[in-house]
Amino acid sequence: MTADAASAPIDKAEGPVPARGPARAARSGSRTAYLRYAAGKAGGAAVSLLAVLVTSFFLFRLIPGDPVKYMTGGRQVSAEQLAAYRREFGLDLPLWEQFTDYCQKALTGDLGTSYQFRAPVVDKITEALPNTLVLTGTAFVLYTALGIFLGTRSAWRHGRLGDRLNTGLALTLYSLPSFWLGLLLIIVFAVGTGPIPGLFPTGGMESGGREGFAYAVDVAHHLVLPVVTLVAIEYGQTLLVTRSALLDEMGGDYLTTARAKGLRDDLVRRRHAVPNALLPTVTLIFVNLGRTVAGVILVETVFSWPGLGGLFYQALSVPDLPLVQGLFFVFAATVIVMNTLADLIYPLLDPRVGR
Repeated sequence: MTADAASAPIDKAEGPVPARGPARAARSGSRTAYLRYAAGKAGGAAVSLLAVLVTSFFLFRLIPGDPVKYMTGGRQVSAEQLAAYRREFGLDLPLWEQFTDYCQKALTGDLGTSYQFRAPVVDKITEALPNTLVLTGTAFVLYTALGIFLGTRSAWRHGRLGDRLNTGLALTLYSLPSFWLGLLLIIVFAVGTGPIPGLFPTGGMESGGREGFAYAVDVAHHLVLPVVTLVAIEYGQTLLVTRSALLDEMGGDYLTTARAKGLRDDLVRRRHAVPNALLPTVTLIFVNLGRTVAGVILVETVFSWPGLGGLFYQALSVPDLPLVQGLFFVFAATVIVMNTLADLIYPLLDPRVGR
């Protein structure tokens, strides 16, 4: 028996068992490196959220307008009544006291009370959030699937007419302002122009007075134009990133080997090229999810959609400072959280990241 065999652990039933110390150490080191990486990203996200909390307080106090005068509805009121309103909402306190009070409450989940609705900001956000998720969720799924599908086909047919048309249209739509495209769709397909009748509602989420399946159909009918607007604006970025990543993969030796084994072109694309090319797209998907929720303000305003974007526009016009601050924090937090999730998932897809 050699010295190595003698030093190996002995299993009574199986005999000598190879030592597993180096493999376990490598796995443990990999987990430790990932945990350090994740902790760094989480710490950066926490710092960013605190910065947003501070910025949201001071930024919106630069907006012209007196919220107390708005609360009076334009009526002539005495100085004593105005002072009472200011005391009620803490606007008579020095700015630094307002800031410390705001931070203390925000850290416990209390974002204040809306001036115009006289209700907790958290309740108003919770009430409008499902409507925004219906709109952004539907648009997100559609433009992500469309972008990946067209980006894959464009890359595989690189330089052909279809590729040039796809990329040209994607770049054109991506450069359009969302509010302008939304207004154009309303004019053409909601109001109607020339031979095209008005096919869709001009705004809102429902017509009212409907329940069950009829209500779902009505909401879907109102959903068409805002979803088309978001899909048209957003799918181009996914298309271009997917196309670029797949073009980088197409010169790989493993694809040549797969073809040499007799695999058809569509199988080579679906089984080998596309999975490897989707790594940058996965990151973009998370980034887009946060950006879509935060960037839906203009679309919801144009289509009078009763979501967070429309609520933000209402609050900004007052200005309803607690509601504006709360919504701004939610929008920014969504982007930060989604970016952090993308950073945490990417090393699981590509072990070279975060090592």
